[in-house]
Amino acid sequence: MSSQTPPHKPRVAVVFGGRSSEHAISVVTAGAVLRAIDREKYDVLPIGITVDGRWALTADDPERMAIADRKLPSVAELAESTEGGVVLPVDPTNREIVYSEPGSVPKALGEVDVVFPVLHGPYGEDGTLQGLLELSGVPYVGSGVLASAVGQDKDYMKRVFTSFGLPVGPYEVIRPREWEQNPAVARKKIVDFAAEHGWPLFVKPARAGSSMGITKVDGLDGLDEAIEEARRHDPKILVESLLRGREIECGVLEFDDGPRASVPAEIPPVTAHDFYDFEAKYIDSAAGLVPAPLSADETAEVQELAVAAFEAASCEGLVRADFFLQDNGEFVINEINTLPGFTPISMYPRMWQESGVDYAELIDRLLQAALRRSTGLR
Repeated sequence: MSSQTPPHKPRVAVVFGGRSSEHAISVVTAGAVLRAIDREKYDVLPIGITVDGRWALTADDPERMAIADRKLPSVAELAESTEGGVVLPVDPTNREIVYSEPGSVPKALGEVDVVFPVLHGPYGEDGTLQGLLELSGVPYVGSGVLASAVGQDKDYMKRVFTSFGLPVGPYEVIRPREWEQNPAVARKKIVDFAAEHGWPLFVKPARAGSSMGITKVDGLDGLDEAIEEARRHDPKILVESLLRGREIECGVLEFDDGPRASVPAEIPPVTAHDFYDFEAKYIDSAAGLVPAPLSADETAEVQELAVAAFEAASCEGLVRADFFLQDNGEFVINEINTLPGFTPISMYPRMWQESGVDYAELIDRLLQAALRRSTGLR
């Protein structure tokens, strides 16, 4: 009898960590993905990016990637070497990944069929990694360069949504040069905004996530400190007025026939925190309500808006869209996340679980969609 060659299993590089302030949350997300990915169907290669930008081979050990005793994990703790680096050739005819260490002959790690980037924030979620993968000709999960960049920059995201007629709340932008050259004028710009829309304000980095660098400001006292805290994460900052209402989230997933919305979720008021900040999200595990207690009409409206936001920004694969349902009954879109968290408590997988797509199927659908999709213009 002739032996049959076993079918080729797609090789998935799970890339995580990165140089942004969301490094630790990316590691936690990667641990959840590695734990859930079907090893009978896929070969997996975990690649971590350290906070200083080194691509490292890491242990395939999800247990070491979790938050333990309020301690956040890092790629440095998982890296197999303190000096070795992983190189992805920028050559669309060659998908072979190479590993090298000082004083050693580079070692080929084999070809990669698809990359699952679970990087959050700048240098990963913002189109930079996506551009590298496009140059390399390697398919990847999630949105392309443009949608990733738009989804990361809250200023241009809101401009895109406004141009498509989607409802956004009042906001103001302070660009790096404004604050650096004349902070008094920049400060007056914020004070004038507060005079029109009222205090409190939220001062936040324009291109960060996981509620990093956000401060709720009740008046002039503390404004400069809030600006500097936001600028610690991003020299470009966003100022938003307080929107009174309920926080509603909705997941979007791309199916064969186009994007569909999940059941929505609600983030209830967090009594131990001033707002839904990093500690509330990831350390104290604030629980969301899935599905959100909305009327049928409200559910249909937020689902329609979530898909419209996905389409407006030319997204692919997946998006989590965040809204406020204001006290007057109107929805306002706050932001989208093109690579939302996949941590065990993350809302995106929970919403799809409630919509009939469990975690393992969600990962599989994203990988299969990426494998079907070509790189380049599409």
